[in-house]
Amino acid sequence: MKFLVTDIEFDFTDAFDGEPSEEHKKELYDDVLGEWEAHDEEDLTDEISACTGWCINSIDFRHVLS
Repeated sequence: MKFLVTDIEFDFTDAFDGEPSEEHKKELYDDVLGEWEAHDEEDLTDEISACTGWCINSIDFRHVLS
């Protein structure tokens, strides 16, 4: 399935090196927002967390119909 991630909030509270800079956060959000392919919603959050190294507090997305 394809998903379009329109908004996401990461959990930076457990950051080992402290909270990332605003510049790093912007790059992170720019990389994540957009189209993703995953088996289902849970797989989508797992994929994003694995790619970014951050847990997700909330996520907004839409299914992309082919």
